[in-house]
Amino acid sequence: MTEIRCYMIVLGAFTDYQRFMATYQVAVGPLVERFGGRYVMVGRNIQVLEGDFPEGGGHVLSVWPDRAAALRFWNSPEYAEVKKLRAGTGQFLVVLVDAPELE
Repeated sequence: MTEIRCYMIVLGAFTDYQRFMATYQVAVGPLVERFGGRYVMVGRNIQVLEGDFPEGGGHVLSVWPDRAAALRFWNSPEYAEVKKLRAGTGQFLVVLVDAPELE
């Protein structure tokens, strides 16, 4: 059975964008790659159409070979250390979405 590819979607509403970019973003990119993920979309100025999340933040979409790979990254001691760099830089929503092939 083939594993189902997985996407990690991150929405961020920043309170200290400069510190976020100078610390967390610099450290997390190489770690994502090391655990088998890759960024496929990075942008700013999200618009919330429904739900409760601040307007105007940023978004990141990364693709992973499967949910297990994404969770290995998320639960790793290495990411736990990097995640500390994000503290106090904003509000974040992170979700995993399985992506089976469409026929």
